[in-house]
Amino acid sequence: MNPGLRRVLVVAWGTLLLGLLLYPLFAPGQLALRDMLVLDSPALSLNALGFGDLPARNVPQDGLLALVGLVLPASWFARGLLILGGALAVVGAAWLARYLKSGVFGQITAVTVVVWNPFIIERFLQGQWSLVIAAWLLPLIAAAGLSRRPVVQWLGMWLASLTPTGALFALIMGVATAKKRRLSTFLVGLGLCLPWLVPALFSLFSGSAASAPAGAAAFAPRAEQGAGTLGSLLGLGGIWNADAVPVSRENGFALLGIGLFAALLLCLRHCPPVLLWLGVLGLGGAIATWLLPGATAWVVANIPGAGLFRDSQKLVMLALPAYAALASGFRGVPAAVVLLLTFAQVPDAPKAMQQLAPVEVPVDTALVEFAAGRDVLMVNEPTLVTLNGQVAVNPNSKAFSLVEPGSLSVDGVMVDPPSARWSAARQAWTLGDLRALDDLGVGVVVDGDLVVETGDQPQRGFKFGLGLALLGMWLAAPLLFLLFGGRRRGLRKGAGKGARKAAGRGKGSGKAAT
Repeated sequence: MNPGLRRVLVVAWGTLLLGLLLYPLFAPGQLALRDMLVLDSPALSLNALGFGDLPARNVPQDGLLALVGLVLPASWFARGLLILGGALAVVGAAWLARYLKSGVFGQITAVTVVVWNPFIIERFLQGQWSLVIAAWLLPLIAAAGLSRRPVVQWLGMWLASLTPTGALFALIMGVATAKKRRLSTFLVGLGLCLPWLVPALFSLFSGSAASAPAGAAAFAPRAEQGAGTLGSLLGLGGIWNADAVPVSRENGFALLGIGLFAALLLCLRHCPPVLLWLGVLGLGGAIATWLLPGATAWVVANIPGAGLFRDSQKLVMLALPAYAALASGFRGVPAAVVLLLTFAQVPDAPKAMQQLAPVEVPVDTALVEFAAGRDVLMVNEPTLVTLNGQVAVNPNSKAFSLVEPGSLSVDGVMVDPPSARWSAARQAWTLGDLRALDDLGVGVVVDGDLVVETGDQPQRGFKFGLGLALLGMWLAAPLLFLLFGGRRRGLRKGAGKGARKAAGRGKGSGKAAT
């Protein structure tokens, strides 16, 4: 088959898959579902830059969206990032398959396994859209590393680093698969972590970096109907929240994920060893946290920053490039069987994805203007609300520079206590101590219909400037990568010309001597 036609077929197939999954996003409105809340104009605050009342779990994502929201609707920008991430998933999976000498059927199978799997769908339904982008980018990062394309690999790592989890997994994938400039890749990955790593270090020194041990049990991998916990994880499912699971997987279809895993094992020799080891690391880590809940709880409670992995099912995303490589080894009827199993373990994905349809999010714009960037204490505001029948993050946490309560309960168990500043501010308000509120940096208090000013100006301090600087460095990273790549190519060309000239002079000298 003509190579151009092969690429057209793969691109067309990938476009079809992405269209079936992402079409609900193109309705008007803003993105709001569980952990996902993307307003058109989010506040540029300490919270958005990672130096707020809660751990920097959404950095640099929130800062980027806040900056974008100053000039265009951030919710549409997020849609664009999702389309870009999906397109790069298709490119990365096909590239990895071509690297392994797979034909068009192998490429299509690899693309399908990467784009259409329970991890992607369940994380979408949990609202973790930037984690989906990171997972989609891992095959591209692996393919670029194995193909000795460090600049492309770094660009993939950059886009994957919208959140801390994506940054860490991209760093692991990048360093493990890099065949060229591995140390540089490590330094690049480490640098991309700085927007959230620096705030995390501040939290560590303030003694607030550990997480509650109850979170390990609340966010542990979960069995899906018919497959059990182990089978669910092997099929790349098993998210902790039953409400974020497609209906089909609670009606026995998750069992087919075990069949898919068994089929993929038939092509073990087709997968690069490094990807197999990363797959073992991801699946093994998720399985270990399920088998050893006590040890997981201890780690989360006693090791600063370990709370990032209390939702341990997300470790399985490290196996996604290995699954793609294994799937690319099939052709003909076996490839069709793998495709069937891939679709069959989550056949209702397009219907489930309708939950992501944008909604109108109520925001008190008059109060936003009145607050004028000052920290706002909302006395009786919950962390989660219901929007259009779906649970979502309280919009006020993104619309204002909010004193965030941060408390979170799962199935009646408190997994995150209220933040220290919120508790202190709430107590000061109860006592009527406006000076204490001002000392805590609170500029406006909202208690029902009562709105009280307690400060004149935003009290951001040096952390706001530091957060902006870190965000600026992160935004500049792609340009630095491209400049570095161009400079290296220029040096190679110059060296090549010099070598050819030297060789020519050598030949001339030889003739003269003769």
